[in-house]
Amino acid sequence: MKVYSLKAEQFVNASIQECWAFFSNPRNLQKITPTDMGFEITDFDEKSMYAGQIIQYKVSPLFGIKLSWMTVITVVKEESYFVDEQRFGPYTLWHHKHFFEEKDNGVLMTDLIHYALPLGFLGRIMNALIVKNKLKSIFNYRTIKVDELFNTK
Repeated sequence: MKVYSLKAEQFVNASIQECWAFFSNPRNLQKITPTDMGFEITDFDEKSMYAGQIIQYKVSPLFGIKLSWMTVITVVKEESYFVDEQRFGPYTLWHHKHFFEEKDNGVLMTDLIHYALPLGFLGRIMNALIVKNKLKSIFNYRTIKVDELFNTK
């Protein structure tokens, strides 16, 4: 199984408390996800983030095809980092670490994702042709939205 990684960093002009409150709330994910992804939370207990929390979504990453996706929050260190992992969904492996580092005048937010695709050789081709670029475009979109929400004040 080939495992890929993606790293994204962004400075957020907000306090660590504001940043954590926004990014640790799954309801805000829709605000920073491209609309063409058809992102929709289908099951969430509405509690503050905690280790063991299950969140279920519907997404349409390619060609409008709806897919179910279940993630579990596996680790939470308040105002520092959290980790979500896919339990069911389009990836063979999805491990997403969200780090928040307080800096002068804001927060450096770093995402580190490790992922793998099913179908062996075909999955590697799909990553090279579509998936890698789709993930980059999702994070580019998120950068723009986070700038609009936090960095234009």
